[in-house]
Amino acid sequence: MKIGKQSWIFQQKPVITSTATVAGPYEGKGKLAKEIDLLHKDLYMNQPTYEQAHQQIIEDATKLTVQKAKLRFQDIDFFISGDLINQMTPTNFAARTHKIPFIGLFNACATSTGGLALAALIVNSKSGNHVITGSASHNAAVEKQFRYPTEYGAQKPPTAQWTVTGGGFGLVSQTGTGPVITRATIGRVMDLNQSDPFNMGAAMAPAAADTILSHLNDHQLSIDHYDLVVTGDLGSIGRNLLIDLLKKEQIYIEEEKLVDAGLSIYEKNQNVFAGGSGAGSSSLYLYSKLINDLKNKNLNRILMVATGSLLSPLSTLQKQSIPVIAHAVAIESEGN
Repeated sequence: MKIGKQSWIFQQKPVITSTATVAGPYEGKGKLAKEIDLLHKDLYMNQPTYEQAHQQIIEDATKLTVQKAKLRFQDIDFFISGDLINQMTPTNFAARTHKIPFIGLFNACATSTGGLALAALIVNSKSGNHVITGSASHNAAVEKQFRYPTEYGAQKPPTAQWTVTGGGFGLVSQTGTGPVITRATIGRVMDLNQSDPFNMGAAMAPAAADTILSHLNDHQLSIDHYDLVVTGDLGSIGRNLLIDLLKKEQIYIEEEKLVDAGLSIYEKNQNVFAGGSGAGSSSLYLYSKLINDLKNKNLNRILMVATGSLLSPLSTLQKQSIPVIAHAVAIESEGN
């Protein structure tokens, strides 16, 4: 199954049989609103804290995913997920609720594709029949950990991004109907000495470029093999930088075929600075619009490339630079 230096090819073509997405009130005013399964009316989501609201997003989305598949939690072999909060508390506590064998994964905002690649690997090797995976984030919980509490009202530069309140999960199975996972490339941790937590797009773009190049080289593909290449949360700054980095490597992609999830969740009149971000950005977009487009054959092949900044509040305070990573997963419409 391993191909090239850092990629896998999945001959059994694991199927994404069921998906569900959950989001907050601000996302309910955005471009994806009609494609999201459950929209909460306020950030607390009937919970006493924002962190517990974050947990609620995960519990809601996983429950809906399993229900839509007409299964029970005890039918699921593994749960793979993670988030941005210290020690991944929302995800860990959600895993405690539904009691599926659990693998906690921290790849920051690249967790969605890291988890999806591992889920496909497990199912492809017949080490499990059903694996549920995905990720989520919560604006008010994440912002106060990595930047400033939203109540503080700190002014942000144009390069800053808005943490998405929401998330998405998918059920990867050996059999069933739905889009299939065909390939994956596991990224390398990179560090180009970027240290500004208010400019994540610039920090993560080199990791996205490196993983895309590795994916194309390992699988001997051209960029035109895919209808879309979708990044997780590079925003406007990182997306433009990614285009330039690919051009330097003689990889030319039409601008409309390079889509950023963080730029596709909100309307233009919603002030989200350089775009949306967070572990929920890529998963919310993937498991709503992209999966729907693949099911409806509006798209045949996509390459989902989620990027993550592997910083912590402590590393930021200690003035360390920001390591970054990106994982890529290729998904195709059924029967393609």
